[in-house]
Amino acid sequence: MPNVTISLDDELIKAGRRYAQEHKTSINAIIRDLLKKTVNSETNGWLEECFALMDRARGDSKGQIWKREDLYDV
Repeated sequence: MPNVTISLDDELIKAGRRYAQEHKTSINAIIRDLLKKTVNSETNGWLEECFALMDRARGDSKGQIWKREDLYDV
């Protein structure tokens, strides 16, 4: 498998290592999976369709400001 060199901010690398350790994986695996999902035409098409649906929804809050906790009130 060929190697690719990328440049990342030190803080991003530290956070990535913590995340990878917590999820029992590696930064390489995270980047590989993300790149695979990004370039995979099926996944990419699904994501584009989601954004198109959101754009067509034309939601209007009429100035209402929502707090995250309000969304869970029943």
